[in-house]
Amino acid sequence: MADLSFIDWLVCIAYLVVVFGLAIRSAGRQQDNEDYFLGGRNMNWFVVGVSMFATSFSSISFLGLPQRGAYQDFSFYLTILFIPFVITPILWWIFVPMFVRLKVSSGYEYLGRRFGPPAQKIGSGLYCIYAIGWMGTMLYAMALTMQTVIGLSEVQYYWALIGIGAFATIYTVMGGLKAVIWTDFLQAIVMGAAIVAVMLFAVSRIDGGWSAFWTIASEHNKFQMFHLDSNLLAPENFTGKNTVFTAAAFGLFMYLPGYAVSQNMIQRYVCAGSLSRGRGVVVLSAVINTGLGLLFLLVGTALFAFYSQPGGVGLPAAGVAIAKEDQILPYFAATQLPGVGFVGLILAGLFAAAMSTIDSGINGVTSVIVYDWLSGKELPLRTGRILTTVLGIVVIGAAMLVPVLGDTVFDIITTIAGTSLGMLLAIYLLGMLMPHVNLPGVLTGLAAGLVCLALVWILTDIPKWWFGAFTVAATFIVAALVSLFFPKPPESALDKTLLRGIKEQKYES
Repeated sequence: MADLSFIDWLVCIAYLVVVFGLAIRSAGRQQDNEDYFLGGRNMNWFVVGVSMFATSFSSISFLGLPQRGAYQDFSFYLTILFIPFVITPILWWIFVPMFVRLKVSSGYEYLGRRFGPPAQKIGSGLYCIYAIGWMGTMLYAMALTMQTVIGLSEVQYYWALIGIGAFATIYTVMGGLKAVIWTDFLQAIVMGAAIVAVMLFAVSRIDGGWSAFWTIASEHNKFQMFHLDSNLLAPENFTGKNTVFTAAAFGLFMYLPGYAVSQNMIQRYVCAGSLSRGRGVVVLSAVINTGLGLLFLLVGTALFAFYSQPGGVGLPAAGVAIAKEDQILPYFAATQLPGVGFVGLILAGLFAAAMSTIDSGINGVTSVIVYDWLSGKELPLRTGRILTTVLGIVVIGAAMLVPVLGDTVFDIITTIAGTSLGMLLAIYLLGMLMPHVNLPGVLTGLAAGLVCLALVWILTDIPKWWFGAFTVAATFIVAALVSLFFPKPPESALDKTLLRGIKEQKYES
């Protein structure tokens, strides 16, 4: 474990001071809920795009991707490639135009318009379940990482968890979405700087430098991305962690709903103020995700090469040198990086990874409570700040509970996303694609999705990354069938809410 030097502590403290300063600067510009939750719909699209990357990517960046690169191979990069080549086109043509043209404050206003207020509340509720679990996971991961880097005791671990959660809550309460976006922008820069520093230093510790790095990695097939049995229906193709089908499951049932129907992402599409800028946000985020996703995997591969080079001690074993494989990056930072600010930079990057997720999630959950449950704009700004504070406390509590959901950060996030976002995505698809679907059908479909998920979870050993597929399919099919036995929705509910209506709006001035 590492004893942080004065310079390391100075780097960490300086970072936190700058974050707090951005929150104070943003706090003075809040006039109403439109400012607090949507940034006045006039924020710089470039800053918003970088912020969107920080929010989405940090869930798996500092812990999950280096672990994949070190202990497995590049197969997960196929999942990341779904962002620019599958998810971004869907967002560009369907979801961003829908949210921008309808001028939503909460993304679940669409569900209220299409199916009625109960659907709007159910949709926001599903998002809240996902977001609270997601934020709790990131806070748990950050505290666990600090325990590895600094060598915290069990009591100190819990105080670190509470402290990080409280700090993220405080600056989110003060500055609203503007503070979230500007601090996320800063956090993306810090994350990038930290991981570049680790990459350069790790390679410098390999005898032979870059040439040896490529040689060791190639000899162990670390750059392999495609795993697929010649028999496409072979069970291994669906249950293996690194197969092409697994990558598709992650991309379609975790990443796609996370980008398409999560309030913290929808806020970014609409806060830029126009369709063109909203699309720019999506494209910029996808480009950064693709590039830095590759870099984080390369860092894990460099750590593998360092520990596996001739004379190396071998990768740290989970349960021996480290508690879990997720801790490979902080373990390397704690035991190998020089004490001249490098560990402080890594720790600041880890703070950024956690807080960029927590702040946007807290603001997103508060916004749907205000707009979907408490009538929105009529409420004083103080109400939003009070709710944000309460949610910060809830997230700290969730962080203490999420470890029961899985052994790694990936397992936990996949379980939470498959449980809630799959059903939420199904409701949107039903609304846009099936004109005959109505509220009774949606309610029955959601019940079927929950039952299907429970049966799969309890009675089978199907991998968690397929949970979303079962909830989407069950909800969609049952809702479509049951709706046939109830009256069709009124024409007013179908106006500009079907896919063809969304596409037609693109040509309006």
